[in-house]
Amino acid sequence: MKRHSEITKASRRASGDNPEQEPSRPITSVPSIRSAVRFACGALAALGLVAACLFAQEAASGAGLSQDTGSRQDAAASPLKGGASARRTDANAQAVARGRYVALAADCAACHTDPQGGRLFAGGYALQTPFGKLVASNITMDKATGIGAWTEQEFTRAVREGKGRHGENLYPAMPYNAYVKISDQDMRDLWAYMRTIEPVEHKVVSNQLPFPFNIRLLMSGWNLLFFDQTPFTPIDGQSAEVNRGAYLVQGLGHCAVCHTPKNFLGGDKAGAFLQGGDLGGWHAPEITSNAYTGIGSWSSPQIVQYLKTGSNPLTVAAGPMAEVVTDSTQHMTDSDLTAIASYLKTLPGSSHTRPAPLREDDAQMRLGARVYAANCAACHARGGEGIAGIASRFPGNPGIHAPSTASLLTTVLLGGRGAVTGNNPTSGAMPAFAWKLSDEQIAAVLTYLRNHWGNAAPAVSAQQVADARKRTGSRSQLQVSPPASVK
Repeated sequence: MKRHSEITKASRRASGDNPEQEPSRPITSVPSIRSAVRFACGALAALGLVAACLFAQEAASGAGLSQDTGSRQDAAASPLKGGASARRTDANAQAVARGRYVALAADCAACHTDPQGGRLFAGGYALQTPFGKLVASNITMDKATGIGAWTEQEFTRAVREGKGRHGENLYPAMPYNAYVKISDQDMRDLWAYMRTIEPVEHKVVSNQLPFPFNIRLLMSGWNLLFFDQTPFTPIDGQSAEVNRGAYLVQGLGHCAVCHTPKNFLGGDKAGAFLQGGDLGGWHAPEITSNAYTGIGSWSSPQIVQYLKTGSNPLTVAAGPMAEVVTDSTQHMTDSDLTAIASYLKTLPGSSHTRPAPLREDDAQMRLGARVYAANCAACHARGGEGIAGIASRFPGNPGIHAPSTASLLTTVLLGGRGAVTGNNPTSGAMPAFAWKLSDEQIAAVLTYLRNHWGNAAPAVSAQQVADARKRTGSRSQLQVSPPASVK
């Protein structure tokens, strides 16, 4: 909520209004653009492909910018005109308001806000990848350490093409392969808004990768294979609402970064758009019309409610998705959220189907029932119905059916907190159970959740829990020594 407040106040100052007053919520302009391919680099290309894998795979959001507008209509370069007062004079109030909305929909603050001081867009958020660390850049109007000396064309090129100010490749941890779809109008408005951001002197070294992955030229190979620069194209035969949803999902929302499975090089798997993927210890579930592992059984109002409040009668957002709701989707207009829901309902689902459930008299199921009754039923209820807005419902929950148990394991081991929204300012929280439950007990209770109340999904093994415990750095189960005998 703090980030949203900072964004709000910046745009209100730019338009000459009282920043403490609640602004009206503007609506961004409709579709228009997508991405293109770069060049390959001979022997370095192969290494580039490997290097690129992590950055696209490990980041759930972004950290950079993208596309040259020379070939785009009406995105003329305009040099920055000096200090804050000049920016406020030049920026059209309506364009700034629309640009603020674009920034919220694209969730720019999630990566680019300083995690230490909370300074809006000052950078410093670390993206950990198996190849090393990338740090989100300073995108305030500071001329020395931010983008204050950039032109509009340079900014647009970075956001939509993944090219830095001097032509260097950015890493796809920043989703320029999605932002390439942002329309010319939205880019102009975003730039108008960015020019109102107060300069923050904060030097950030973004590329902290070890050799050879710190060689940006290697990204040319990844771009050649996976960076499609086709502009956003409206879907023939679909309504304006569905096409608005497609624009938001494919472009500004960059939903595929998490929700589309990746190949071994970190590129999107062909034919599996938004069919679920693992990322950073979490599973971003399928969000297609598949009724078993996707959201095909959800109504459009339930999808809107989830994106607006962080929960609906079926589930509660957790992990990275809770952050997306808090920082981005709760601030979007109801019409845009409805458009997103309408588009998602049109998407073909995966081939995942419901298997036969485990028998209730299975030994692991019996242990799981006991663990659930002792540790879970107080919040999630004996019937698994949960508590609205606080604890997820389990029967018929597609997240429980997911082929990957990554999110379930991470949540049980580490605990978690739901989205903090205007409708639910305190949210709900779940304690960590790593200290209390053994690998066998966690495997059993998750197997029970996945095969009780009409659910059906593969069992979870104790080895899967042990692997997740190691991956997440979770503590071991607390061992209590028997008291020494009294002599």
